[in-house]
Amino acid sequence: MLYWLLYGKLGVNVFRYPSARILLAAVFSLLLSIWLGPMFIRWLRRMAIGQEVRDDGPQSHEKKQGTPTMGGTLIVFCATLPTLLWMDLENRYVWFVLIVFLGYGLVGFVDDYRKVALKNTKGLPGRYKLIGQLLFGLVAMGYLLWATPYTTELSFPFVKPTLFAPDIGWLYIPFALLVLMGTSNALNLTDGLDGLAIVPTVISAGVFLVLAYASGATLSGFNLAEYLRIPPTPGAEELAVLCAALAGSGLGFLWYNAHPAEVFMGDVGSLALGGALGALAIVTKNELVSAIIHGVFVAEAVSVILQVGSYKLRKKRIFKMAPLHHHFELSGWPEPKVIVRFWIISVLMALAGLATLKLR
Repeated sequence: MLYWLLYGKLGVNVFRYPSARILLAAVFSLLLSIWLGPMFIRWLRRMAIGQEVRDDGPQSHEKKQGTPTMGGTLIVFCATLPTLLWMDLENRYVWFVLIVFLGYGLVGFVDDYRKVALKNTKGLPGRYKLIGQLLFGLVAMGYLLWATPYTTELSFPFVKPTLFAPDIGWLYIPFALLVLMGTSNALNLTDGLDGLAIVPTVISAGVFLVLAYASGATLSGFNLAEYLRIPPTPGAEELAVLCAALAGSGLGFLWYNAHPAEVFMGDVGSLALGGALGALAIVTKNELVSAIIHGVFVAEAVSVILQVGSYKLRKKRIFKMAPLHHHFELSGWPEPKVIVRFWIISVLMALAGLATLKLR
C-alpha cells in the first residue's frame, strides 16, 4: 500500500526498487515485533493461554507448563503487515505465498485453540490438520497455475535447467502439495525447544530472499538468472520483500522466545512459517534444493518417521525419543547446547543450498 502511494501516486523513484523495500520491510517487521511483544505476552497471560507440556517428554520441560503460547500469531501479523505495505500488490507470486502462509496459520490457530480450550496436547486431530493443509494448498496451487505464467517443470540441484528440467504436467500438483505440507509439518516437529525452530526459519527466509531476487531481478539489463543458470521467474524478486518481513518478524519473536522462553510460537506459527517456506521453494523452483536448505527440519521429520516405523515393525526404538532434539536432550546435552548446535547445522545447510547457485 505504501509502495502504491509513494511510487505509484507520488512517483518517489527509490521505492521502485525491491532493494529499498526489502530493507524497509525487514526493519519495520523487526521493530513492530519487538514493540508489540510485551503487550501480546501480557495479554496471553491474562487470557491464560498457556502451553500444555506433553507428559511423556523430558522432565526438564515440566517447568515450561503454562508458558504463553500461540506467539506465532504475532509472527504472522508482523510479517504480513509490512509485506502488504511494501510489496507490489499486483504481484501474484506474493499472493500465492500469502494464501499458504495465512491459510496454514489458520489451521494452526484452530489446533492451538483446541489445546488451550481442552487443556491437553492433542489439539486438532491429525487427519483434520492434514485435510486443512491439503485444502489451502490446493487453493493456492490452483491460483498459482491460473494467475501466473508458472510452469510445471522440475529443476534439479547441480544441473543446468537448459540440460535437464522435465515437465511433469499434472503430477506437479501432488508434488508441490508434498513440498508445502512436508515443510510445514517438519518445521512443526522442530518447534520443541526455546528458539530452536525460529532461527533456522530466519536463516531459510534469508536464503530464499537471495534465491527469489536472483531468479527474478534484472539489473541494468543484466539478467541474474541467466548468468547463474537457474530457472528464471520474472516477478519473483518481489518475494524478497516478503522474505525480509519473515526474517524481521522472526528475529523480533526470538527476542522473547530465546532460552528461557517467555512465549512459544505454537502451531499457528510453525505451520504458517513452514508453509510459507515451502511456497517460496515452489515459486523460485528450488523444491528439491529446499531439502538441503531445510536440513534441520528434514532430519527432525525423518527421525519421527524412522522411530514410528521401527516401533511398528520391530517393537524397538531407534532414538531415545523423537523428534531428534529430544534424543540429544535425553543423551545428556543441555537444552541450550542442543539449540545452538542445531542453529550451526542450519547455517551450514543454508550455505550448501546457496552453493547450488553456481555448482550447475
